[in-house]
Amino acid sequence: MEPAQKDRTPFSDIDGLTAQMSEIVLDALTAMGRHPEIRRVRRIAFDALQPAAGQRLLDAGSGNGEVARALAVPVGAQGEILAVDHSSAMTAAAISSHDGSNVRYLTGDAGDLHLPDGHVDGVWCERLLQHVDDADAVIGELIRVTRPGGRICLIDTDWGSLAFDGMPAGLGDMVLGHVHGHFTPQQHDMGRTLRRRLVAAGLRDLTATPVTCFFATPESAAVVLPMVNPDVPESAWATPPGLREEWLACVEAAGASGTFLAVLTIWVVAASTPG
Repeated sequence: MEPAQKDRTPFSDIDGLTAQMSEIVLDALTAMGRHPEIRRVRRIAFDALQPAAGQRLLDAGSGNGEVARALAVPVGAQGEILAVDHSSAMTAAAISSHDGSNVRYLTGDAGDLHLPDGHVDGVWCERLLQHVDDADAVIGELIRVTRPGGRICLIDTDWGSLAFDGMPAGLGDMVLGHVHGHFTPQQHDMGRTLRRRLVAAGLRDLTATPVTCFFATPESAAVVLPMVNPDVPESAWATPPGLREEWLACVEAAGASGTFLAVLTIWVVAASTPG
């Protein structure tokens, strides 16, 4: 399934980006993976997925492959990780960082996987569904390729939860009103809908954990939130003239005074397939 808003969010169509923006996105993914808050989200997700020795797992929307390589540790030499990403550039980046673990990197469509029914023991799908047109169709495909009783773990962002403090009242809302669909997907509520979607799909043993990510400095927030990152090119912004500069100046001032705050909820929802 093609990503949604191909001319909008940079993460929606990485292969269609300029060289400059592609480099920014690739660097951003690497930096996010090192961020303590994203690592905290992933620790919770690992516990929810329950990877075990000898399993074959699918990482759908695998990006630079760092999660796939981490999943390869508990499954061991007898297991296998299938790392599938829609972007050929991301697949190439993942291959270039391969560490010799039992990971197979593939370019493919998470909504149309060329895998047999029940082929994998479990699925990891992190921050992919917010970027596709039909999340339920993708979830259905992930369920199809998972064996009965297998585990599916979905991790996604509730962009509607994003909030700031320390800046002038209303300024953050004004900026977000302009950048929704550019820096954040149109499916900005995806995270909070994951539980409902898995219930509707008939999965069982469901767990749902909202993880509130806390950013106490602009530098920490900029790793995950492009709207506070001054290195994002002005051409990528969708704000009226002067608003970007006003906003970033207020972010910098709040950081200098120690009053900056940003919070964002990422949901970790896992369940077992019937059987």
